[in-house]
Amino acid sequence: MTQLGLIGYPLTHSFSEGYFANKFQEENIGDHHYQSFPLRKISDLLELLESQPNLLGLNVTIPYKQQVIPFLSEISAEAAQIGAVNTIQIKEGKLIGHNTDVYGFEHSFREFVDKTAFDESRLSALVLGSGGASKGIQFVLKKLAIPYKLISRNREN
Repeated sequence: MTQLGLIGYPLTHSFSEGYFANKFQEENIGDHHYQSFPLRKISDLLELLESQPNLLGLNVTIPYKQQVIPFLSEISAEAAQIGAVNTIQIKEGKLIGHNTDVYGFEHSFREFVDKTAFDESRLSALVLGSGGASKGIQFVLKKLAIPYKLISRNREN
């Protein structure tokens, strides 16, 4: 059985377990299981990995998108530039961090702009929040040379 999961805390807001159960059933992928793993502290990741030897990958949500980085064996170039990881691939005992927020946001954003009459040279953005997902969005906006303003509850950011 291929085991996948989600780490973060708390996870009461997450719909991932149900989503993936339905997805695996719809796609007739019976040998996969997705489970939420609420970790009270990021260092609990090590115990989780020991207790789940069949674990092949993890999604990462609040508050661990940045805190998980020191626990990784490798990190993709994009995730390193962004400073946040939302997906961990477990391969041959190594934890490899990725940031799929970048791909998802850029793809959705380009699709939206392509379907509308927006003049990209006149676009600007307001980014709400300064956490891991926000960092991915900022990365894409910089890449596309779209100016933005950042609003955060955290005064330092």
